[in-house]
Amino acid sequence: MASITEKRLSLHKYLKEQQQENNALKSQLAQLQHPANIGTVSYMIAHEINNLLTPLRNYAAIALENPDDKSFVEKALQKTVRNCERASKIMESMLAVANGQTQEKKNARLLALVEEIFTCLCRDFAKDGITVETRIPEDLTVWGVPVQIQQVLMNLILNARDAMLPRGGILTVKATEKTDAVEIEVTDTGEGIEPADLKNIFDSFFTTKTNKNTSSEYSGAGLGLAFCKKIIEEHEGLISVESKPAKGSKFKITLPKPQSGNK
Repeated sequence: MASITEKRLSLHKYLKEQQQENNALKSQLAQLQHPANIGTVSYMIAHEINNLLTPLRNYAAIALENPDDKSFVEKALQKTVRNCERASKIMESMLAVANGQTQEKKNARLLALVEEIFTCLCRDFAKDGITVETRIPEDLTVWGVPVQIQQVLMNLILNARDAMLPRGGILTVKATEKTDAVEIEVTDTGEGIEPADLKNIFDSFFTTKTNKNTSSEYSGAGLGLAFCKKIIEEHEGLISVESKPAKGSKFKITLPKPQSGNK
C-alpha cells in the first residue's frame, strides 16, 4: 500500500514539474513572438516595396529620357508622386495589420481599384505578350480597407504575369455579386502550380518562383500569398486556388457583401 502511495506522489510530482516546464516554454515562446513578428513584417514590407519600386523607377527614367517634353515629364512626375503616397499608405496599412490594429473599412468601387493597380504598374502588359481582360461590373463595390484589397489584387496580378513570362498569355480579372458575397477571380494561362505545391502555396516563405521566370532579379520571398491570405481573413473572407501544370491558375476571393448601411 505504501508503495502505491509513493508511486502516486512521485507521479504527481513529475506531472507538476512537467507542467511548470511547459509553462516556462510557453513564456519563452511569447517573448520570442514579438521579434519574430517584426522579422516577418520586415520581409512583408520589403516584398511590397519591391512591387512598387519598378514602376517608380520607370516613371523617373521616362522623365529623365524626355527632358524637353514638359507635358510628358509632368505626367510622369505626377504618377511618381501618387505612387509614393500610395506606398506610404501601404506601409501604414501593413504595420497596422501586423500590430492587430483595426482600420477603417468602407465601400469601394472594385473596378476603380483594379484600374488604379494597372496604372501604378506602369509597364503595359501587352509588351510582354499578355492580354488583360477585366470583367467587373461598373457599380460593383467591396467592403474593406481599399489599399489592402488593392495590395492583395496587385500580388495576384503580378504573380499571374510572372507565371506567363516569357511566352505571354491571357490574364483575366473577373468579379460577380452573389446573394451574400462578392466573388473575385484572377485567372492566368501560365505555367500553373504543381499539385504537391498547392497545399503550401499560402504558407509564409514558401515560393515556387525562380529568377528565370520573374520580371526582375527578385525571385520572391514567399510572403506575397501569405500576406494575401492574412488580409482576406482580416476581412472575414476566403481565398483559394485552382491550378494545373501548363494550364494556368485561378485564384478566387470571396468577401462578405457590403451592407446597405455601410458608407
